[in-house]
Amino acid sequence: MRAHEAGALHGNDAAPTWLPYPTDVNALIPGLWSRTTARGADGALEVGGVSVTRIAEEVGTPAFVLDEDDFRTRARSFRDAFAEAFRPLSGAQVYYAGKAFLCGAVARWVAEDGLGLDVCTGGELAIALRAGFPAERIALHGNNKSRAEVTRALENGVGRIVIDSLDEIGLVDALAGELGLRAAVMLRVTTGVEAHTHEFIATAHEDQKFGLSITGGAAFEAVRRVLEADHLDLVGLHSHIGSQIFDTGGFEVAARRVLDLVARVRDELDHPITQLDLGGGFGVMYNTQHTPATPEALATGIASIVEKQCHELDLEVPHLSFEPGRAIAGPSTQTLYSVGTVKDVRLGGPHHRVYVSVDGGMSDNVRTALYDADYSCLLSSRVSGEMPEVVRVVGKHCESGDIVVKDEYLPGDVHRGDLVSVPVTGAYCYSLASNYNHVPRPPVVAVKDGEIRTLVRRETEEDLLGLDVG
Repeated sequence: MRAHEAGALHGNDAAPTWLPYPTDVNALIPGLWSRTTARGADGALEVGGVSVTRIAEEVGTPAFVLDEDDFRTRARSFRDAFAEAFRPLSGAQVYYAGKAFLCGAVARWVAEDGLGLDVCTGGELAIALRAGFPAERIALHGNNKSRAEVTRALENGVGRIVIDSLDEIGLVDALAGELGLRAAVMLRVTTGVEAHTHEFIATAHEDQKFGLSITGGAAFEAVRRVLEADHLDLVGLHSHIGSQIFDTGGFEVAARRVLDLVARVRDELDHPITQLDLGGGFGVMYNTQHTPATPEALATGIASIVEKQCHELDLEVPHLSFEPGRAIAGPSTQTLYSVGTVKDVRLGGPHHRVYVSVDGGMSDNVRTALYDADYSCLLSSRVSGEMPEVVRVVGKHCESGDIVVKDEYLPGDVHRGDLVSVPVTGAYCYSLASNYNHVPRPPVVAVKDGEIRTLVRRETEEDLLGLDVG
């Protein structure tokens, strides 16, 4: 805990040490908000030229508000940065990771902007196909693909199926044979590297459900089996080291271990590996603790790593693929809530905590409860001249862990009817949304050039009752 800088009688003394006291509680922290977000003349936030008060009136709250220009600019930035950095080598392709957030409109944007699309279930694949996404630019992941999912991928000409286990080799081979096709596959390998933000640990991370261990020998055995299969074409290897990564340190170790395997396959099985996917997991700024790297810095850093290590192993540099999802979708969206109950709770002595309850919660953002994630927020319907107060923004669900923002400064006069915006909610919030306590899921609306467009409509109680056939 920290003391208020103006003295013990000011504030509620509940702020964590990393949370800075704001000089202006109404100001937007640079890096937290999408490119078109700003305060309007009336003090309310505007996104894509649309006031949040208008959004609340026309769409209701809670609502995910997606800045279309921001999303597409980020997608193109990653596309261009990696293409430029790897142009002197063997090129690179960026795949948008649909698990971050996927709907028909997003699939079409990604297709129009020249990215590939990474999907990991039959449902994500169905959305991509219905949107008309070019199947040859789709990659299908998943640690437990069903026969139906693999069959759909093969029948629609998906560009590559990422095999995740020895068992799956036989499944994909058999289904391709039944259809009279050859399946282009990659093998997901486990490098023993797990990256967390700017730190990485190079041991003891084989105990997970994903991938084929390089150190345990399963990865090499998988390569051998795929090469011997009748209906499979091995197009490359895939590695993913984690999420919310802010630098390239973890990629250096992971790339070396994957390239060592590439060299071994060349030497012992006389087969060249021409494609390598190093995954994604690039980090974003959720609050002032985070300093994400730019696409250009990530691309040039990883290109240098791969080129150097290929040279040391006397390998041709393979064609690279990357899968940013969070880094594209996350900062492009904010969640707009209406404030309900505001409660001041004594913690003992002079200390207290202010709970600001909003009309959503863990049903639209479970990451705080699930991952202990830290978010920020802002009073978005107006500006205030009141002193900042540390608050905890909580939801309406019957759970004490139903917390949206653990600690943030809001004006001391925040009250029922105010609008509060939580930034950087475009990744893994709607994707992980639920109907806990039978609360319908919010809509996702895109804003651009003063217009509001619904991408995913709000669920209704009729939707929920329609599923209850008992």
